[in-house]
Amino acid sequence: MSRIELSLNPSSRALEIAERVEAFVRDVVVPYERDPRRDHHGAPLDELVYEMREHACAAGVLTPHILADGSHLTQRETALVLIKSGLSPLGPLACNTMAPDEGNMYLLGHKATEEQKDHFLKPLVEGRARSAFFMTEPSDDNGAGSDPSMMLTSCRQDGNHWVINGRKTFITGADGASVGIVMAKAEDGGACMFLVDLPDPAIRIDDVPNTIDSSMPGSHATVTIDNLRVPASQMLGEPGDGFKYAQVRLSPARLSHCMRWLGCCIRAHEIASDYACRRMAFGKALIEHEGVGFMLAENLIDIKQAELMIDWCAGVLDTGSLGTTESSMAKVAVSEALMRIADRCVQVMGGTGVTDKTIVEQVFREVRAFRIYDGPTEVHKWSLAKAHCRAACARPRRSAGPARGRRVELHRYLSPHRALPPADAQRARHGSGRRGRGGGRRCDARQPRPARRQLHRPGRLCQRPDPERDRLVPGARWRRFQDGCGSPAQGRDGRSLG
Repeated sequence: MSRIELSLNPSSRALEIAERVEAFVRDVVVPYERDPRRDHHGAPLDELVYEMREHACAAGVLTPHILADGSHLTQRETALVLIKSGLSPLGPLACNTMAPDEGNMYLLGHKATEEQKDHFLKPLVEGRARSAFFMTEPSDDNGAGSDPSMMLTSCRQDGNHWVINGRKTFITGADGASVGIVMAKAEDGGACMFLVDLPDPAIRIDDVPNTIDSSMPGSHATVTIDNLRVPASQMLGEPGDGFKYAQVRLSPARLSHCMRWLGCCIRAHEIASDYACRRMAFGKALIEHEGVGFMLAENLIDIKQAELMIDWCAGVLDTGSLGTTESSMAKVAVSEALMRIADRCVQVMGGTGVTDKTIVEQVFREVRAFRIYDGPTEVHKWSLAKAHCRAACARPRRSAGPARGRRVELHRYLSPHRALPPADAQRARHGSGRRGRGGGRRCDARQPRPARRQLHRPGRLCQRPDPERDRLVPGARWRRFQDGCGSPAQGRDGRSLG
């Protein structure tokens, strides 16, 4: 059975959970979108978040991707549920499927010890705490961003503790978080992950900037870590394996972003479609105008392509693969598609689309930020191209000698310092000499191409329309230039037009 067939027949438990989540988000969460309890950045306050979570717990949709026995839904099943939770920007917060908590719960569920799970994972699953992942470092320090090998934050062992020093930036949710996962580089060059209780006096928040997105509580803080002492028992896994554990979290977290924001774009498309059906212009509804209809049709195409890309990547992850390449492809394809969808929704709604009367303008801002975090589009493309280059160069090559009737391998001659051999160049232009489907014989190296028919006497020819000349002598379209000077042109009857 193909993966597409599997996606069209999801499990009954996933469908049931997804239906309950959708009903909860549309009926309970959407009215909170106008709630004024926001911080200076426009993000919802924790008071609002925990109030919605009480409703989610009562409805049985709190942390719906983790089952009662602690096991996780498959990635395909998770996609169904998280897309529905994303139908409102507040939905993931209310259902406890938001970033970075969803990714952190996944990591702890797979790599933490039982003691660590009880202390750090349990309050996250129950929705009683928020978490933060401390990895990115300030560009002013030339620290780690998309390239984690540039990490400057250090850790050294001191008895039964580890001492951490460094600076971190764009730490989502750090302000107000209770659980932190800190990445640092050991003296031997390997990376380590530490679980820490927050707040801690050794972790100081320096700045919480205003950013284009505003859906994450606590925003994206810059922090200084000054002699943070962490018990050795709170190290996640083994020393030096931090980057390996980051890969465990990376692909699922990358894909879950795609799921949630797809849900938001589906809702934005619904709002834009409803507006286009009600708004009248030039004697009919906007949706009846071809330009508007085309934009909404293109939205449907992008939505379906995003759904299938997510399903394909989720299927790869469900096999146990890290899915690094597949998640990069999905992140690029989905984030770019969602940006197009959000932009069209704003455009369809005109002036209303850029106001805060609906969530459409927020979705546009959020998706624009999504194209950057968890790896900018260009970094993923570069990584994919590098992997493709390695694979392509590792393939065995054919012999260089071209033979009659054999396809020329042009990639062998792509170096700027090597020109195509004359015979190969002619074959590349005109084929191998075998008869084509039309029965005619194409030219090859042994059968030179016939000379082009000369329309005039020797001289450089160019086609230059001349309305006055064409009026006098219909059809006269060619002028001859010789020695850099224009000479009298002749019409069809031979008379001079000069």
